[in-house]
Amino acid sequence: MATTTALQRLKADSLNIEIYADLKSASDAAAREAAQALVNLDKACSAFGVIFATGSSQIETLEALTAIPGLPWNKVIGFHLDEYIGMPADHPASFRGYLQRHLLRKVTLKEFNEIDGTAPNIDEICRQYALNLQKTAPQLCLLGVGENGHLAFNDPDEANFNDPQDVRIVRLDPVCRQQQASEGWFDSLEEVPEVAVTVTIPALFRVPKLVLTVVGSRKATAVERLIEGPISTNCPATILRRHSDATLYLDQDAAANL
Repeated sequence: MATTTALQRLKADSLNIEIYADLKSASDAAAREAAQALVNLDKACSAFGVIFATGSSQIETLEALTAIPGLPWNKVIGFHLDEYIGMPADHPASFRGYLQRHLLRKVTLKEFNEIDGTAPNIDEICRQYALNLQKTAPQLCLLGVGENGHLAFNDPDEANFNDPQDVRIVRLDPVCRQQQASEGWFDSLEEVPEVAVTVTIPALFRVPKLVLTVVGSRKATAVERLIEGPISTNCPATILRRHSDATLYLDQDAAANL
């Protein structure tokens, strides 16, 4: 993987920000950061947890990351961030299915924990998934940011910086649902589910290292709010500015409003 130098490096409170010329350069830089974290964890741990985001912004990062040779995938206990309720794994928009295509068919993990949105008892799925997260204590999380500033499916009306639950059922707001349709995961807004399961913000914040890829002009307003706006659940991603080790990788389109 060719190394590209960042056009600009910024800081917003504790959040590190790197801006690159294009989507591929930003994604490759995020992949290099994640790969180095995996190498460091390999030296320190016999096994370790990693949470993987999904969505359009993560495709290039996962492609670059899985192409790097010699990474200790056999030690990785994988998790994902969220899943639609009622969504079968073979649906094109399923996040379980997405990670099968972009991660699990390319590398072999020690273990992968998935959120089954089709299970008959979703409350039990949330409870067990939360227990697995607590037991594993993931050390790395790959993340994106939604057009409404969400982290995972913690939309503004659902986000709680002090949420007592680690995993819960949420209702998706219209902006979030429209994003899923606009990105092509669904043929229409009406097809996008209204409820999902998500890992909450406090559970994400317990992960020591966050690597974020946010690309494209559709994310420019969210990035501007994230970096320059008040820290508030009105833009949940603003809380990233309080994390002790989070780096945001942007392309020029996503950084256009800064």
